[in-house]
Amino acid sequence: MKHGLPPEIDVSRETQSKLDAFLEMLVPWNARINLVATRDPEEMRRRHIGDSLQLLPLVPPGDGPMADLGSGGGFPGLILAIALGRPMHLVESDKRKSAFLTAAAAHLGLKHVTVHPKRIEAVSLPPVSVLSARALAPLSDLLPHAHRLLADDGVAIFPKGRTAAAELTAIPPGWQMEVERFSSRTDPDATILRLSRIHREGV
Repeated sequence: MKHGLPPEIDVSRETQSKLDAFLEMLVPWNARINLVATRDPEEMRRRHIGDSLQLLPLVPPGDGPMADLGSGGGFPGLILAIALGRPMHLVESDKRKSAFLTAAAAHLGLKHVTVHPKRIEAVSLPPVSVLSARALAPLSDLLPHAHRLLADDGVAIFPKGRTAAAELTAIPPGWQMEVERFSSRTDPDATILRLSRIHREGV
């Protein structure tokens, strides 16, 4: 089943102020280390910050820790951390990108954010309530990470492009999960997958 998302996501004035400060920091860093393809600040706001904020209604309520894999320029993990204030683990193996994430979290006073400059396979985390990954890898590669890192009642939120249906079909036999599909409000061709009860037969 495919669901629609709210057309706009409202955030508090304090959150908007931090998002603006993040964008001001992103622009010069992006010119140096190419965090995102676009150089236009308003395009960054719409395409990347807005794309991340639309995940907020899909995050179950609570204060459990979250994790974002392959965080890159902070999307969606750092944006969700700004908006939600929940403990957030950002996993990014690229040293330059992880340096940006560390600097951004410090500049914005996000003491609830921890940056892990490691490969996903090497990171050790407490069981997390929510796991996200944007434009990182196919579902078949993400599921083992989700299975290892998520709490039993946790959910994985994976924004996907046109390949969502094909990736679901290509999941290897033995994996079981509940799948919800949501239409993206920033890209009419994109789908956001929310997965729960992820497990593998015999494990």
